[in-house]
Amino acid sequence: MSNDHTHVQEFFGARAADWDSRFPDDGPAYEAAVAELRLREGAHVLDAGCGTGRALPPLRAAVGPSGLVAGADLTPAMLQTAVRAGRDRDGRLLLTDVTALPLRSRSLDAVFAAGLVAHLPDPAGGLRELARVVRPGGTLALFHPVGRAALAARQGRRITPDDLRAEARLRPLLAGSGWRMTSYVDEDARFLALAVHDG
Repeated sequence: MSNDHTHVQEFFGARAADWDSRFPDDGPAYEAAVAELRLREGAHVLDAGCGTGRALPPLRAAVGPSGLVAGADLTPAMLQTAVRAGRDRDGRLLLTDVTALPLRSRSLDAVFAAGLVAHLPDPAGGLRELARVVRPGGTLALFHPVGRAALAARQGRRITPDDLRAEARLRPLLAGSGWRMTSYVDEDARFLALAVHDG
């Protein structure tokens, strides 16, 4: 993707209003992925590239009323859709670039990122910024509600070895950005890579 955020905003802005209705069955996959973060009551967590905020309700349920949940996205229309769906009640919505977060260093326990990494203009730099805001020992979940092959088929293409989410590419990318991959699952029904911030 281009470094010009206008392209990302135009792409997602045009799809925001009907985004949830296009993928109505993704809820259980989001809930299962959030569960794998093993968040404790009172934890502070960010949904990076939150879109319409589909992860915010399970994140709020995981951290409870004493926890902090924030959702950050670059596209105003996506956040507006999140508000219309009432998901702003589950977390604070931030209109911001996740590669330059307005958050203190080491202020979070975890980051959840659905479909984000492929849209980062500089994936290594974006992952370093996520590491900056997470405390040492904190976790990162890179998620997609369908696996790489299923997503490629949906888009009318084939996966290739240079796919950023291929384990052989993703593991060193994470390692060079302050993360140690602890789990990798790529099935038709979901993609989930978990990593720990080594500090």
